[in-house]
Amino acid sequence: MGTIEEAAVELGSPTSEEFRRAVETLERVGLTRYEAQAYIALVARGVGDATTIAQAATIPRTSAYKVLDSLAAKGYAQPTGGKPILFRPTNPLDVAESLKGSIQDVFEKLAQLHRVVAEHGEPQLVYLLSGREKVVQKIGELLDQSTASFILTTQQIADLREPLMKKILHAVKRGVQVTFVTAPLQRIPEGVTHVPRENLRATEVLADGQHALLAAPGLDACGFTDNPILTAHLKQFLDVILDRDPEG
Repeated sequence: MGTIEEAAVELGSPTSEEFRRAVETLERVGLTRYEAQAYIALVARGVGDATTIAQAATIPRTSAYKVLDSLAAKGYAQPTGGKPILFRPTNPLDVAESLKGSIQDVFEKLAQLHRVVAEHGEPQLVYLLSGREKVVQKIGELLDQSTASFILTTQQIADLREPLMKKILHAVKRGVQVTFVTAPLQRIPEGVTHVPRENLRATEVLADGQHALLAAPGLDACGFTDNPILTAHLKQFLDVILDRDPEG
């Protein structure tokens, strides 16, 4: 068996088993395959522009900048400015701590939902979905169903903006008050209210104050409900984030 140092060196090689295992693990916590490959390559090099990282990560050069921009939005990298724009990796241990906090936060909220369900003795109030595509599709369905308001709180805005763009614009056109609570300096569709917030954990949706959704980091699983008791809990939480009077 090799040393930790040897395994670390092997991790930097796109053809190694260590690299493959690392990519699969990063995919499970919310990165796409290209993002995972690019982050590993960025850590291995320490700094690089889109062309350099594309070559090191064996990803298409045409996708590299978008991938690195998405990594920056998710907290895995930082752009350093200049031309061409250089990117540096976020310390992997800092990323790990952030993920631990995100996962713990989501499961604490799920545990709270579980307690509320048990206390009121009402089964099947929370419905679960597994898989990123199904979760994004469900968020889109709630957006389509909204008639008055739609609040989305997420750090995954880069993953949701493109697949939901048409639905977002249609909702705004219908007169729905669409609000995105996400990190500062994000590209927000026209007509959408942006509330900047740092260090967001889970992805949460409240549609018309009646339909609630809570998704895990990476959007690979979610729970959703239209039960008034549970949606009221999420509404109170979002009212605090939006600095609104919960009774208002």
